[in-house]
Amino acid sequence: MRFKLDENLPWSISNIMIDYGYDVETVLSEGLNGCSDDKLINTCIREQRILITLDYDFADILAYPPQTYPGIIVIRAKNQNKSQIQVLITKLLTLFRDHNPAGSLWIVEEDRVRIRQ
Repeated sequence: MRFKLDENLPWSISNIMIDYGYDVETVLSEGLNGCSDDKLINTCIREQRILITLDYDFADILAYPPQTYPGIIVIRAKNQNKSQIQVLITKLLTLFRDHNPAGSLWIVEEDRVRIRQ
């Protein structure tokens, strides 16, 4: 699976995901920091990368119908510190063994993952 990490996620997340064998690019490494949501999601489409973000705007299925994108994962952590985000990402990595987020919206919370097709 190929992923794009939004600029609102800690840089260390990319290293964790790469260690698990995933192809990961970041908004910062590609010089896209500060770009519009439309530019970001269109870059994900062009590169066929699943977006991982803290930006709740991407959870709007009317604006971003899941089936039209490579995949969107929105992290909804009450506490958005680095360690909590790492815990949630590690949880995701175990889910990826059995479930592919392609073409769907995943909303990841501390106690559950909601999936919209």
